[in-house]
Amino acid sequence: MTFKRIETPCPAFSCRLSAIALLFLLMVLLAACGQTATVADEPRNATAEASPLNVVVTTQHLGDTVANLAQDRVELTVLFGPGIDPHTYIPTEGDLQILQNADLIFYNGLLLEAQMGRVFTQMEQRQATQVVAVAEALPAERLLLWEEEEGYDPHIWKDVQLWIAATEVIRTTLMERDPANAATYEANANAFVAELEQLHQDILTQIERIPPELRVLVTAHDAFSYYGRAYGLEVEAVQGISTEAEASAADIQAVAAILIERQIPAIFVETTVSPRTIEAVMAAANAGGQAVRIGGELFADDLGEPGTPEGTYIGMMRHNTDTIVAALAGE
Repeated sequence: MTFKRIETPCPAFSCRLSAIALLFLLMVLLAACGQTATVADEPRNATAEASPLNVVVTTQHLGDTVANLAQDRVELTVLFGPGIDPHTYIPTEGDLQILQNADLIFYNGLLLEAQMGRVFTQMEQRQATQVVAVAEALPAERLLLWEEEEGYDPHIWKDVQLWIAATEVIRTTLMERDPANAATYEANANAFVAELEQLHQDILTQIERIPPELRVLVTAHDAFSYYGRAYGLEVEAVQGISTEAEASAADIQAVAAILIERQIPAIFVETTVSPRTIEAVMAAANAGGQAVRIGGELFADDLGEPGTPEGTYIGMMRHNTDTIVAALAGE
């Protein structure tokens, strides 16, 4: 699995200019290859099967899942490494070249990769590279609403049962696109889903250790609503579903008031979000008479470093649950 390292984010104005330039570059790249475009989702022919399928994904969650299903049967590139915020990330010229050379692209969708939407739309319209928005393939009735965008919350991987459904989307796509390796994808997916089902049960069991009145999860941005729904926690976030949303002083005071009223002992920072907002909430709650501490750091939109337990989807979910339970249960 290849992780592409990302440069420091640019200022907002220059980022907007870069986004326009990159979109123009993508259109040029697509036009240049338009003469040789083929139907993207056709099964590979015998000649193509001699080399691994070139698969590109956006998030680490998708990358780990594809790696579990495909192993060495694909050449896999993950665009977003640890610490990258998918809500605000703007693709580079190098990203566009990687995407252009892909046989198959998986991205989360539902506006998670908000700055890349037009890029994927252009590629879908060209129909030479198969592009799959995994979250958008799930039944709408299983998704949570995102009222500000008149759409759905993209953070589906926080509910393991939803991620099992996402895994099925990936499995089906790989099997249809690369039928020569279909048996491998099927067997690996079955094994991975069995691990996910055990993970789901383990999280349910762990959450029971938190006293019911303390099952309140407070984070910087609203990335844990699926987790709360699946595992029985009330979720309070200072910012909205996207990290682009700004927290006001009123937002900070409102969350602090909940902590004081409910006597919640801990709140959590996130790996891809500045801790300043959560620190402000903690200070406001402490000033109001409720002793609140930072309970630990949660992975909201990324995984840990490759090679660590938290660098896998299952390891990340276990880390988050261990951290939440230890802080709220006082263990």
